Amino acid sequence: MRFPRPCLLALLLATPLLHAQAAPEVAPAESTAAPAAPAKAASSVAPADQVDLDDVRNFAHVYQIIRQAYVEKVDNKTLMNDAIKGMLAGLDPHSAYLDKDGLQELNEDTTGQYGGLGIEVMEDNGLLKIVSPIDDTPASRAGIKPGDVITAVNGKVVTPDNIDSMFDDLRGNPGSKITLGILHEKADQPVTMTLTRERISMTSVKVRELEPGYAYIRISQFQDDTAGDLEKKLGGLLQKNGAQKGAILDLRSNPGGLLTSAVAVSDDFLDSGTIVTTRGRLPDSNLTFSAHPGDLLNGAPMVLLTDNGTASAAEIVSGALKDNHRALIVGRRTFGKGVVQTVLPLDADHAVKLTTARYYTPNGTSIQAEGIKPDIALADLAVTKVDDSQVPISSEADLPHHLANEIAASGAGAINNDGSAENAKLATSDYALSQALNILKGLALRKDAGQPVAH
Repeated sequence: MRFPRPCLLALLLATPLLHAQAAPEVAPAESTAAPAAPAKAASSVAPADQVDLDDVRNFAHVYQIIRQAYVEKVDNKTLMNDAIKGMLAGLDPHSAYLDKDGLQELNEDTTGQYGGLGIEVMEDNGLLKIVSPIDDTPASRAGIKPGDVITAVNGKVVTPDNIDSMFDDLRGNPGSKITLGILHEKADQPVTMTLTRERISMTSVKVRELEPGYAYIRISQFQDDTAGDLEKKLGGLLQKNGAQKGAILDLRSNPGGLLTSAVAVSDDFLDSGTIVTTRGRLPDSNLTFSAHPGDLLNGAPMVLLTDNGTASAAEIVSGALKDNHRALIVGRRTFGKGVVQTVLPLDADHAVKLTTARYYTPNGTSIQAEGIKPDIALADLAVTKVDDSQVPISSEADLPHHLANEIAASGAGAINNDGSAENAKLATSDYALSQALNILKGLALRKDAGQPVAH
């Protein structure tokens, strides 16, 4: 399945921009008082990692060899850019050189805004199929519906060979036009539509009730407005439906995002305690974030769903709520990205995304390359409902001449619906979520009984 493009930089975790610092100048070697061994004395005070002149010559030599002998001509600018990219790529998987396009993608990831049509699409057997249009966007206003297929983009037919480039072409500057061939579901022939791209805002928070009293909070990534969006939507649900018995926070396949956003979301569910600590070589990288009084759920039990796609900023939230005994972690071990990147601007169109710190959960644990182990592990399973229609007798009520229940007969009770049908429906659509809800109900019952909910 193809996901919306705001997920392109899947593992970004950025702190607020640090001021770029110039490298300290290396002091020249001081003359020694031992004239008999000047060379030895000079080498003893020279920097251990000083760049050797031979290394500089080798770089220049390789550069010239490529320029002169490579099978195709390579211009100087391309070679220099690739050299910079290679230098950063050799550090770790998350440090990178960002050009103008990279900075634009980064901005789209962190703001959730991009120029486009407002549609989520997926590749389905070589077809570019519409998953859903976003309300009040060019796509929805044009009448594009879930299940429609994009057959052509700007007159070029979509094929399995060019589907990726067609996907990219849906994006563009707000105000620019694009012509699509759209095959509506159950239609025989596609229709041609010309749409104007707009600035699209992708929401990262969805909130609803799974059952009366049990809230479901889905955060897909950590953008700069995620915490405010969470507070608004969860506040609206609480105002409409009253205090909740418990809540599920779903961070599965959440690739991360902004450190500050992860801290703010954690703070929304904590009254006190450390949220996360970062440590690096620069003074600005050594930070500790703590929670402030005010829990949106007023201490109601929480279950946090994770999987191996829960990464970066999502792991900060998971670690904060787990170590502060605020939520029970259910699911699978998280991805294990325990480092922080800082975006250091070089000029208006270029920047370096550099790993500048490691982060530690409130217990002082580094999750780098380890992840967060769930409190209750769940395998990645799917379930199907058993056909029990052929079972002749499943309860006393199925026996012939059984005595009726006087309470049910009077209409005073509702014993026929035990909730298993709803549970089966949820379990077949999302097994992990159904298990999380069952665990949450157990925590809520324990709290109602006056017993501490510790884990």
